[in-house]
Amino acid sequence: MMDITRFAAEWIDKNINQFHEEKRLKKLRELKLSDLTSRKNPYLFKVKGLNIAADIVRGFMEAAISSSEETQFGNWMEQLAIAVAQKAKGGQKSSAKGIDLELEENGIRYLITIKSGPNWGNSGQIDKMIDNFRKAAKILRTSGYVQQIEFINGCIYGKDTNPYKEKGYYKYCGQVFWRFISGSESLYLDLIEPLGIQSEQYNQQFKEEFEAKLNLLTQEFLQKFCTSDGRVDWNKLLKDTCGK
Repeated sequence: MMDITRFAAEWIDKNINQFHEEKRLKKLRELKLSDLTSRKNPYLFKVKGLNIAADIVRGFMEAAISSSEETQFGNWMEQLAIAVAQKAKGGQKSSAKGIDLELEENGIRYLITIKSGPNWGNSGQIDKMIDNFRKAAKILRTSGYVQQIEFINGCIYGKDTNPYKEKGYYKYCGQVFWRFISGSESLYLDLIEPLGIQSEQYNQQFKEEFEAKLNLLTQEFLQKFCTSDGRVDWNKLLKDTCGK
């Protein structure tokens, strides 16, 4: 019998560098002070009482990286989920707009869109997802597919104790989602250990590069937004980031 836990661990070992190197470190290396100051709220940093240049720049950097990481890691985990579904149940990456995965089981074709967590979208975004489901199903029907079709919003983490939604789709989160695509009750737990195996070395590299980048951007911030006696010139910062 196929060991889906082993498959997932091997996939993670082979592909984790895509997140750490190609996404996380790449984002860090591309950070520019002008981008950071223009996208973050300078009033918030004043309210928090930050008056040390390095603290302000660190805040800018951490906010930008945190937002980017969540999106990038969610996309990476989506690839893992598709690989697991392919291996465990013969699923396939969908070519339909807005649909990530398709699989067939017990005479039912499942159209699946994958999100990171359960609270991913507003009502308009959910309506768009449902519209994508219906359009994909219509294409299947037009091509002669006559079996039952069901719509699934799969979430990598979280819980939803009422999976069936009135708008005609199911929402499977966390353990329920991983069990659905793999057949394993414990896969959601089994993923944790392999995710951490290579992370220590990557995180150390990230820490070193983060600190070096922080020093460079702090130096630039001091030159551009601080007075000759070392005080933050908030008016200058605001004019640069908010002035017309």
